[in-house]
Formats: sequence, structure tokens, C-alpha cells
Amino acid sequence: MTDALPPLLLVGCGKMGGAMLAGWRERGLSRAVVVDPFLAEAPEGATLVRTPTEIPADFAPVAVILATKPQEAAASLPHYARFAGGAVFVSIMAGKTVAVMRGLLGEGAAIVRAMPNTPAAVRQGFTAAFAGPGVSAAQRALAHALLAATGEVAWVEEEGLLDAVTAVSGGGPAYVFLLAELLEKAAAEQGIPADLARRMARATVAGSGALLAASMEDAAQLRKNVTSPKGTTERALAVLMEQSAWPEHISKAIAAATARSRELAG
Repeated sequence: MTDALPPLLLVGCGKMGGAMLAGWRERGLSRAVVVDPFLAEAPEGATLVRTPTEIPADFAPVAVILATKPQEAAASLPHYARFAGGAVFVSIMAGKTVAVMRGLLGEGAAIVRAMPNTPAAVRQGFTAAFAGPGVSAAQRALAHALLAATGEVAWVEEEGLLDAVTAVSGGGPAYVFLLAELLEKAAAEQGIPADLARRMARATVAGSGALLAASMEDAAQLRKNVTSPKGTTERALAVLMEQSAWPEHISKAIAAATARSRELAG
């Protein structure tokens, strides 16, 4: 995208909001206002205000990005209802449905729900998005450009799928980091020095992810490529792939996270 992004209002500038803002700066920002009571100083390229009442009177955002915690939605969102009709709302709040947000912003609000993940901080994120009623083609294109500033974007036609998306890709980095954590611990248990164990675990997980991204083969085939018959990897996978091990527990974990996402809708 060569043209500067239009005026943006970012509500909440935590880790994800900050990562998105950094991505937008790289794409070119015409003007941005950030609402966040906790930041010590204004982010580069943006005006910081502490409360919605401090938003400059002459500021007319084309998009309002809702990056606050879902538990804060009921108290926070009504303050931004005045922008409905002129701006598209892009929400990255887990669980909050378009219907719930329209109840707080007004039934005419054009809302895009999105679920990014933390690799957005290095522009390697994955975001799934859903366009609610009344979102124009131009607003959807703008939302796509904003989300693509931090990585890959995919659109779903059923809003309910975002609960599972939240469980898989939204929380997915935590599961990968847990794998690195456990690999490091297991390496140390086998007598590998702590520093080397950490380097091995991090490089192995990061390198495997890079290979997966670059390869045309699916994950199952890549796994088989590493697994020599009657070798050490085959012996380890026999443990991990027992039905009561990874297959069952990964499915249970994703189901639990999906259920929690649905609970947050209220």
C-alpha cells in the first residue's frame, strides 16, 4: 500500500495494539490518535489521550480499532458511538460479537471482528476476520490493509468460526512457546547445560516454523521426513502420539479455549 493510511483511532495500545500501530507506521500514517490511560508517553507517530473525552474535536477517524480488553467493552464502547456512520470499527476483542458491539455502539455501526496473534510484533502474524452487516467493500478493504500490516489475513463468512480461530491461531503462539519451554526443560533433565538447552529449544522451534512456512509439503509429511524407521524420533513420537497424549490433549485444549471465547461474548 503506497498511499498513507487515513486517520485512525486506536482504543487500547497494549502489546497487540502497539504491534499494529508499529505496522501502520511502516505503511504510512496520515494521523493517529491513541486512547490509553496507562501509557507513559505517546507512541511514535500518534497523539496520546487518556480518555475518550480528550479526543480532539476536529478528529474524524476513518477507522476505529478496538484493542481494549473484552471485559472493558460495556464501559468503553458507548463513548465511541459518535463515530458510527462515518468510521468502520475493527475489533480485536476476543469473544465480543458484532451483535453485542452494535448494542453498545448503535445498530448502524459497521463492524469488522478480527483475531490476530502475537507474531504480529514481528510482522509474521495471522489474522482471521469477519465483516458484519453494513460493512462496505471500501471499509472491508481498509480493514484488510490495516490487519495485513502485521501479517497474513483470512476472512471467514461465519462469525461463529472466530471462537475456534481464537483458540487455534489466537492462542496458538502460547502453545508453541510451551513446547519450547518443555523442550528446554527436558534437555536440561538429560544433562545438557542450561544455556545450550535454551538455545537448542528456541532454534529448533523457530527453524521448524520457518521450514513449515517455506515448504509446499504438509505438516504430516514434514514430520515423516524427520522420522527414520526404528530411529530415535520414531521412539519419541510413539510416546507423544499415544491417543491419551498429544492427540487427545490438543483437541481438549482447543475445545476449552473455544468454549471460553464463547463465554466472553456476554
